[in-house]
Amino acid sequence: MTTDWTTLLPVLGESFQQTIYMVVITVLLSGLAGLALGVTLYATRPGNLFANKALFSVLNFLVNIIRPIPFIIFITAIAPLTLIIMGTTIGTTAAILPMALMAGVVIGRVVEQNLVASDPGVVEAARAMGDSRLHILWAVVIPESLAPLILGYTFMIIAIVDMSAMAGYIGGGGLGNFAIMYGYQQFNWEVTLVTVLIIIVMVQAAQLLGNFLAQRILRR
Repeated sequence: MTTDWTTLLPVLGESFQQTIYMVVITVLLSGLAGLALGVTLYATRPGNLFANKALFSVLNFLVNIIRPIPFIIFITAIAPLTLIIMGTTIGTTAAILPMALMAGVVIGRVVEQNLVASDPGVVEAARAMGDSRLHILWAVVIPESLAPLILGYTFMIIAIVDMSAMAGYIGGGGLGNFAIMYGYQQFNWEVTLVTVLIIIVMVQAAQLLGNFLAQRILRR
């Protein structure tokens, strides 16, 4: 079958813009929420700077419950919550809520694991110098783990691009919806291939940028 790109190119352009919109907003929201969650998980671990067993146990339990759920199931499972908050469960904007929630939880765990891996000797040295616990957390622990944190966030940006494609399967718009409607459902593999190539370019760009920033920090 011959692909009518004269008709499809404007639709592809709009779908690309929708994907960028979903990814950028989700990265901003989940990045901040995940950082706060991860830092809290790290700081409240038993024996850590702000040890709080009850709070750590609750947050750790929630992360362990949400993180393993496949995103395509998660987005449908919280549809009632999406409807209450967003007013609809269909569309690009509505897809951002489940994407941000899932990504925020995963980023929280990524942040926590990277902070836990930081050199405990640096923390002890800062404590010995009389630094406050809050200062140690923000001025010592996080900068010490900045390079792996950037790589972790790069991984999550790639995962969020993947989420945006899956969101298209249930009417979320974007490149995923474009590939399904004009590629898969119409047996047009040329459209599917073009969509895949665009997503690959997006992922590679994010990975190259993440690697570049991490290397710059490690060279300091």
